[in-house]
Amino acid sequence: MPSVVAARQPTGHRARRGPRSLAASIASFLLAWLLVLAPGARAQGVEVLGLAATRGAETVALDYQLRVTLPRAVEEAAQRGVPLYFSASATLWKPRWYWRDDRLARVRREWRLTYQPLTSSWRVSQGGLGQSHPTLADAMGAMTRGTAWRVADAAAVDADARAYVEFSWELDTSQLPRPLQIGLTGVGGGGDWNLGLERTVQVSAPRAEARPEPRPDAARPEPKPEARPDARPEAR
Repeated sequence: MPSVVAARQPTGHRARRGPRSLAASIASFLLAWLLVLAPGARAQGVEVLGLAATRGAETVALDYQLRVTLPRAVEEAAQRGVPLYFSASATLWKPRWYWRDDRLARVRREWRLTYQPLTSSWRVSQGGLGQSHPTLADAMGAMTRGTAWRVADAAAVDADARAYVEFSWELDTSQLPRPLQIGLTGVGGGGDWNLGLERTVQVSAPRAEARPEPRPDAARPEPKPEARPDARPEAR
């Protein structure tokens, strides 16, 4: 009999803890919904306004234009002095039916965004160059537009090859301050800080400019006879 009672004690113990576990689960569920519905907690996406890869006479170039709105948590961190790092990369691939696709070239760009509290401006640095912008929207525009970005030489792609480019743009959290990186690895996996996208685009040849064809019914002026220098006036 004692053995039966001892065997039932864990069951009764779990039964007593059941309501507490259920209450904790409900509380966690409500907390998660509050975080999602809180203002600024939902991460803003990255919208593609334009993306094209062309093979010209000398280069394979990429044109891109994005629209990015920083989430409130990211913007507030930048205004408090945390530098933000963004990167864009483009990889040129050649498809192969018998093996993995062949990677022909890869290029990368990096930007550093900082807030200047004395002038209330935003500074974008790339390499050893930097430029200040009066608003955050202007600063983001400088990092989300690219024209004729050289990916590879035109000779790297055959004229009849169906090459494609993998394009990516992201907020690089690996370059954030270490304490902030540790906080992002907790529950939620970064939340608003997971900002970026990946797209694939086919490489196309540039379109030839169409020239207007002459109208067949257009009246052409008749050529005038040229006067010969040795012609003499007829005698009357």
